[in-house]
Amino acid sequence: MTARKGSEAFQGCALPAALEAMGERWSFLILRAAFSGTVYFEDFQATLGIARNILSNRLGKLVANGIMSREPVPSDKRRIAYRLTEKGLGLVPVMIALRQWGERWSGNPPAGPILCDSRDRRPVRAVTIQAWDGRALEHRELCWVEREPQAPAQACAPAGQSQTPDC
Repeated sequence: MTARKGSEAFQGCALPAALEAMGERWSFLILRAAFSGTVYFEDFQATLGIARNILSNRLGKLVANGIMSREPVPSDKRRIAYRLTEKGLGLVPVMIALRQWGERWSGNPPAGPILCDSRDRRPVRAVTIQAWDGRALEHRELCWVEREPQAPAQACAPAGQSQTPDC
């Protein structure tokens, strides 16, 4: 198999789609507030000091991308709660990694609260890239490998008969 060259090497890369879904700085700050428990429009606005039109636009984009849900509050139909979806919660490690990177490389001393394990109340470790067996990997230990073509979905064989590895 030969290595792909130029932009073809990144065809199908999920990074541009992820960045498009996130938008820009305000989206990250909205997500940070949501991770911390903020759910109401007014609270996002007060916490972040963001203009109503920008907040409305960014929340709409996060909802449209399935990162947050928009739910009426049963006790007050005029209020809307914005909650992280499973897809949004999947961004927690990304947000933590970005914060840790910023704390290390921004040139400013770390400020604000420290992210801790709720059980032990000890700071979490730095986010790392891990091998399949749990080993921490450095950049020089990484490589890109072509994906195997996906086979059409097959039904698993009944118990007692041979099964394909995917079953």
